[in-house]
Amino acid sequence: MQETRRYILEILKEQGQATVDDIVAELQKRRGAITAVTVRHHLNRLHDENLITAPELRRRTTPGRPQHVYTLTEKARDFFPDNYQPLATALIEELSTQLPPSTINVILEGTATRMAQEAGIKAESIQQRLDKVVDYLNIHGYEASWKPHEEGYTLETSNCPYHQIDNPQHMLCEMDMRFVASLLGIVPRILSRSSEGADRCAYLIPVRQTR
Repeated sequence: MQETRRYILEILKEQGQATVDDIVAELQKRRGAITAVTVRHHLNRLHDENLITAPELRRRTTPGRPQHVYTLTEKARDFFPDNYQPLATALIEELSTQLPPSTINVILEGTATRMAQEAGIKAESIQQRLDKVVDYLNIHGYEASWKPHEEGYTLETSNCPYHQIDNPQHMLCEMDMRFVASLLGIVPRILSRSSEGADRCAYLIPVRQTR
């Protein structure tokens, strides 16, 4: 990535949010003279790459024109190192070696239920619920979609958010299945798993379609 844009991402990570003037001041400390016009050019490029949010208007507490503030998107956080992947892998491996399968199932069920409750999805019809579930899953990186099936509906996800984490005994797959069941209020049947070589995970939602 171009150096100035990398600096801008670092500034936004450190400050949480910043205006063009804030970014100009910080960049001048790091790399010397730079203009607001140049910073706006880099901000536009970062926005095009979905690395920063659209500018939001912030009212001033002192006299002067309102200013726009910028923040990082979730995608931008991938540019910064973290310890989540090795930590998650180590925790899952410890669960699989230290606990009996029945206890692991209780933990997975509880985790899936908690996640579904936090999603707060409510809808009258199964189609409306599927729409909301797909929207929720897409926000969290699943690349989900649904379509009618002769036995009900299929829910498919073409990206696994856990693909970088070791998945002994398909533990995360089982948690996702329980998660989908909790979101929909219907126990699905697994049709395919990306962890077993398929190009996507697919779930059959066995309900009678409304005409």
